[in-house]
Amino acid sequence: MRASNVVLVCDGNPERSKQLTTILGFIGQTIRECDSAKLADIVSAEPEYTYSCILCASDPNFDSSLQALPQVAFVAINGDLEPKQNLIGCLAEPFGYEQLTQLLHHCDTYLSHLPGKQSQPKSERLRQNLIGKGIAMQEIRHLIEQVADKDANVLILGESGTGKEVVAKAVHDHSKRSEGPFVPINCGAIPADLLESELFGHEKGAFTGAFAARKGRFELAEGGTLFLDEIGDMPMPMQVKLLRVLQERQFERVGGSKPILANVRVIAATHRSLERMIEKEKFREDLYYRLNVFPIEMPALRERQDDIPLLLQELVNRHEEEHNAVVRFTQRALESLMQHTWPGNVRELSNLVERLMILHPNQIVDVQDLPMKYQLIDADTFEPSYSKELAEREALLAIFDDSPEPTEPDEEPLPLDEDADWGSFPQQLPESGVNLKEMLADMEVELIRQALDQQDGVVARAAEQLGMRRTTLVEKMKKYGLSKG
Repeated sequence: MRASNVVLVCDGNPERSKQLTTILGFIGQTIRECDSAKLADIVSAEPEYTYSCILCASDPNFDSSLQALPQVAFVAINGDLEPKQNLIGCLAEPFGYEQLTQLLHHCDTYLSHLPGKQSQPKSERLRQNLIGKGIAMQEIRHLIEQVADKDANVLILGESGTGKEVVAKAVHDHSKRSEGPFVPINCGAIPADLLESELFGHEKGAFTGAFAARKGRFELAEGGTLFLDEIGDMPMPMQVKLLRVLQERQFERVGGSKPILANVRVIAATHRSLERMIEKEKFREDLYYRLNVFPIEMPALRERQDDIPLLLQELVNRHEEEHNAVVRFTQRALESLMQHTWPGNVRELSNLVERLMILHPNQIVDVQDLPMKYQLIDADTFEPSYSKELAEREALLAIFDDSPEPTEPDEEPLPLDEDADWGSFPQQLPESGVNLKEMLADMEVELIRQALDQQDGVVARAAEQLGMRRTTLVEKMKKYGLSKG
């Protein structure tokens, strides 16, 4: 069995070495001592030890030891050296608890972030399940690795659609219970009067309609993990019963009297603020602290927009087999999607990918191919030009085509706003008449200007506000000589 967090003390001064080992032993560190001249040979020859730190006197062998063991954190004893690379700092006499523990903490940090340390198979599987290269997702993966092998209750917090069940499944898959079942239940989707039976099961005849005994989710999750999604929607009476199971690790079926042991790890999740619910007496405080042993907070997608390109690729791969198609995105389309706020988070992004694969199978999607609310940057639209002969040929074919002309759904006229202020336009046609063409043109120019001003010059948004296609608005802006600003 490998020893871990061993501190190696290399000091030729016996009295000073004894002081260090006494303090280290007092704070619970495992200690070994050695001769600094043989330091590199000792560390290399003892793979059964994992040294968290080497406290070494600054002697002639010190620099060579630093270079020979770059994967080990060093602290110089009574040295006057600047920290660099694996030299974490210097320990000066008189040795104090605060100084020593702070340096040991820095050594732990050095070891935990060693290059290549996260490239283990478990971490690789986590990267595949939890897509993202940003700091937020790195921290989530780190938390999962820390808690997976423990049996502590986990509470996953985050908005709807952020992937809380994905995290719960990752905790289960990387735990010692991974061979057991993973049983999810949405506490808000089951009527309050049926939730107890769903969780704990029932005996035959326990209530009307109970024609046979039935196992509940706790029994089905035996030896594995029970995932209580939307725990904030659980009724107060059920919260009391769940708390009792978490405390006593046993339960009874509805209508039964025989206690059943609950060999189950519980992971809960919610998009609600349980602390606010406690203040309003809608969630039990004692249950909250039972569940909130190890919280993991999922970031919203708008907080990690740099991960959107990676997520898009992963979602396209997941939907490829179902739709027998793929889509790719132009850089402009990616930039536009990265500006969206994503209230539905990753679930909204997944739905968009599936929609685009249906509308544009095996094509490259540009900004104008996105639904209007995702068109957040102004991008020039490619307008193909055709030869005169081809245009005349199509016109002739259209004459003999009896099918009705297709209409664009977003070209429908806007409903007339009876309360709108139409400015100085006459309420009654004067006897002298008006120039209708000029009047309509003036009105059109004014409305286009207002829409562009209100939408900060974003043509796609202005077109949506005016109820027309973006390409139509661009043509009108060219016709009237209007600019975006």
